[in-house]
Amino acid sequence: MVQYRKMVIDDVPAVHAIELATFPTPWTLESFYYEMTENQFSHYLVAENETGDIIGFCGIWLVIDAAQITNVAVVNSVRGQGIGEGLMREAMRIAKEANMDVMSLEVRVTNTVAQNLYRKLGFQEGGLRKGYYTDNHEDALVMWVKL
Repeated sequence: MVQYRKMVIDDVPAVHAIELATFPTPWTLESFYYEMTENQFSHYLVAENETGDIIGFCGIWLVIDAAQITNVAVVNSVRGQGIGEGLMREAMRIAKEANMDVMSLEVRVTNTVAQNLYRKLGFQEGGLRKGYYTDNHEDALVMWVKL
């Protein structure tokens, strides 16, 4: 059984390990510590398995009336089991409770698996950010949902 909870500072090394294993241009360890200690807009969630291991995370910035998903990732060995969806649903719940009007994110144009999940959750396409990803200059699809 998976449990979702607010991320705490002790979770940073495990979250960073997932980040390193998932993204071609991962955030630094320092970036996650900054998000946890300095960024007043950031809210992070983790997914834990039954043994307490962190198997996924999601970052959100809540600014004025808009929520921005900064990053979401799930350990490769448990992808396809609904954990990413659970993280996104929890992020949407938190954003609604914080009176956010909309939520947005960027996703690689080639990442159809993630795009399909976001569409399932009600996200719509909102445009392209040309050359957004620095590793290969791939475009990002901007997606958003009214909360």
